[in-house]
Amino acid sequence: MRILVANVNTTSSMTDSIAASARSVAAAGTEIVGITPRFGADSCEGNFESYLAAIAVMDAVTSYPEPFDAVIEAGYGEHGREGLQELLDVPVVDITEAAASTAMFLGHKYSVVTTLDRTVPLIEDRLKLAGLDARCASVRASGMAVLELEEEPDRAVEAIINQAMLAVTQDKAEVIVLGCGGMAGLDEQIRQRAGVPVVDGVAAAVTIAESLVRMRLSTSKVRTFAAPRPKTVIGWPLNTLAVPAQL
Repeated sequence: MRILVANVNTTSSMTDSIAASARSVAAAGTEIVGITPRFGADSCEGNFESYLAAIAVMDAVTSYPEPFDAVIEAGYGEHGREGLQELLDVPVVDITEAAASTAMFLGHKYSVVTTLDRTVPLIEDRLKLAGLDARCASVRASGMAVLELEEEPDRAVEAIINQAMLAVTQDKAEVIVLGCGGMAGLDEQIRQRAGVPVVDGVAAAVTIAESLVRMRLSTSKVRTFAAPRPKTVIGWPLNTLAVPAQL
């Protein structure tokens, strides 16, 4: 099977890191294709960038020229998963929901450790919308910007570990979730120090996407995520050859 892993920002080196993390857990025979939007911000850390990323990811996915079996949106707390579910007939897995739902198999409460404090409300809202907030002990900010995860990896790991340990000792979390696609691959280092299971959303999303494909399951189209209705849309930025003809 072929799974597209869509980075939500335009930093291609981060796409490469995310794709490498996805490949590390993918089953034999699963092809992971990392894709980078052709427009948007170099990192997503607020509502403006998140909504922009939603359009950019839809553009990138629907412009991909080869067949694919599933899509992973690799942005924690970002918008756009719902739009992809309307446009596509294959499973769409968001790393926010994949990570949180996986964490709930591993402990009573989980905490998310993310990047900047300004992203915390976005993540809290997305977890609430997904119905995953009841067992979330906390969403903590490491204080590291997204791009600093690559630029200063040692400092980033220490900042994440510090917040993870506070989540365990103060918030009573039993599982830690890495709240940024750019944190992909850091789970083992943090697990060793924090002493609790650590869930990388990219890895969780890959295994969920593979399972859905193997079970021949995809998004229900009878109501919420039915294909967009035929109508005139002015200035639609997506590749018009790739999206449904009605658009």
